[in-house]
Amino acid sequence: MRSGTSRRRHRAARPLALAFALVLMGALYAALSPATQVAADTGMSAQVAEGKALFQVTCSSCHGLNGEGTSQGPSLVGVGAAAVEFQMATNRMPMAKPGAQAPRKVVQYTAQEINNIAEYVQTLGPGPAIPKSEQYDYSGLSDDDIARGGELFRTNCSACHQAAGNGGALPNGKYAPALQGVEPLHIYEAIRTGPQQMPVFSAGAIPDEDVASIIGYLKGMEEQPSAGFSLGGLGPVTEGFAAWVLGIGGLALVATWIASRGARAK
Repeated sequence: MRSGTSRRRHRAARPLALAFALVLMGALYAALSPATQVAADTGMSAQVAEGKALFQVTCSSCHGLNGEGTSQGPSLVGVGAAAVEFQMATNRMPMAKPGAQAPRKVVQYTAQEINNIAEYVQTLGPGPAIPKSEQYDYSGLSDDDIARGGELFRTNCSACHQAAGNGGALPNGKYAPALQGVEPLHIYEAIRTGPQQMPVFSAGAIPDEDVASIIGYLKGMEEQPSAGFSLGGLGPVTEGFAAWVLGIGGLALVATWIASRGARAK
């Protein structure tokens, strides 16, 4: 009888020991590993809470208390943090008054306030996040990369922004802004989020390395000195127009002068 009881106890001891070991490991994991995650979550939650409070004071009159949109402004669900950072860091938003297009203005908010609002809007729905600097870094590009950036710019962007990035008029009082002096971060964000009249170019359409090439091309043009009359850098249309006006106008003046001299001679 004793030997049978000891066998039964021995068989029951194994699952009990396994269960005890699992409980012990779980307790150790809960005590050590999640501590950093909890701290990070707490920090992010505080940032989102601050962003929401500022959003409701600054943005809700047009976009709704929860970013759902109103008759004065579109919904922000799914636009992502990058769109918010672009609009607020260039102070296109908040708009002082409704208009055909939001112009760039002097920034009124700190970088931290903008990031807080951006992180809050990111929680409303998935969208493009604020990029890391390596995603648009153009410092290590080769001449071939920059040349490819020029080709991409002329193919996808010059119809609105003109060949030299000087901007241009669009229908209904809208316009494509000039690109001189624009931060690389904001060029990247504009390409990915499509502000106002601009189309959205996803990473599948224009990968990050091509975006960096476009930025490198634009920054390279800024560094090049202008030779002669640039005529706004608008390309062959303005050059042809100037040639016709000045050339034919000059010839007409010369012809008139010659005719008047001939009449006087008689």
